[in-house]
Amino acid sequence: MSSPDFASLRNELDTMAGGLGLSAIGIAHLDLAADEAHLLRWLEEGRHGDMHYMARHGTRRSRPAELKPGTVCAISVRLDYWPSEAADAETVLASPDDAYVSRYALGRDYHKILRNALQDFADRIAARIGTFGYRVFVDSGPVLEKAIARNAGLGWIGKHTNLIAKDAGSWFFLGEIYTDLPLPIDPPTGAHCGTCEACIPACPTGAITAPWQLDARRCISYLTIELQGSIPDPLRSLIGNRIYGCDDCQIVCPWNKFARAASHPDLKAVRNDLDQRPLAELFLWTAEEFESRLRGSAIRRIGYERWLRNIAVALGNGYKTGAAAERARAALRRRAYDSSPLVREHVEWALKNLGDGVRAEPN
Repeated sequence: MSSPDFASLRNELDTMAGGLGLSAIGIAHLDLAADEAHLLRWLEEGRHGDMHYMARHGTRRSRPAELKPGTVCAISVRLDYWPSEAADAETVLASPDDAYVSRYALGRDYHKILRNALQDFADRIAARIGTFGYRVFVDSGPVLEKAIARNAGLGWIGKHTNLIAKDAGSWFFLGEIYTDLPLPIDPPTGAHCGTCEACIPACPTGAITAPWQLDARRCISYLTIELQGSIPDPLRSLIGNRIYGCDDCQIVCPWNKFARAASHPDLKAVRNDLDQRPLAELFLWTAEEFESRLRGSAIRRIGYERWLRNIAVALGNGYKTGAAAERARAALRRRAYDSSPLVREHVEWALKNLGDGVRAEPN
């Protein structure tokens, strides 16, 4: 294609994307030198914790052409996921008896949904222009997705390190198509956090150490999803009832008054009533129930052992007296002799935190 044809193609991409349910797209340049320097400092400080793959991938994350040779730009896409029909997030967080699951994980696993949409997008482009070089990413490779989305004009990186769009807040997924097509680059948007720092004190564990500085080792999303071993004792009581991920920094962000509800049916639907479900009830799921009920869910990736670990901590952070406390103690005692040392450790902590050092006899 000639250069003018690429300008014409760019105008068609928005219509193609809209027909696939994608919320917005932008074309990003690949100058990520400043982001690479930030990433390398972050890794040197050990803020990635046990996510060793972050260091292993090195600069491929910030140099797209090393990951997909021939890449000259990236098509960045946004897919809204706010589950507007789910129980109010702040209400659930204020209810220690109930489990809080990050709102992005209430529906089906977004990886397949967005990957399929991106593949369909690439297929439509190919049908329009013929074969071209590309690679699709949805958390599937070492990609600086927020920096690329910023370069594509889809928003700015907020002080909590998430991408924010002026017209859509931050409740959305990002995906990318690395391509060899020399498409016209979209202009970036300005940053609009201003003097607001509401997200920083809102973080329950102090993981946002300063504007645009995140220590993953303290982040509840890292602790409940990425961390495979024991949750550090000093952080357990700060996790509250959050059993999978954390949304606090997004909940307080003023720009989320413009958040758009999910339109994809698999993102709108709340599965297994996980928007507000009693912790004690979830803690008694068997391994078979965990596998069957969470098939097709992003939550399933943490596995049954970490699922129980997380819920044990949440139960230990619950009510200390009353019927809810008794339900929590009873559920915890039933797993006091669990076959997993990891689960036993967190159950013991939880019982102690609830003022109950007495263990049930093993069955």
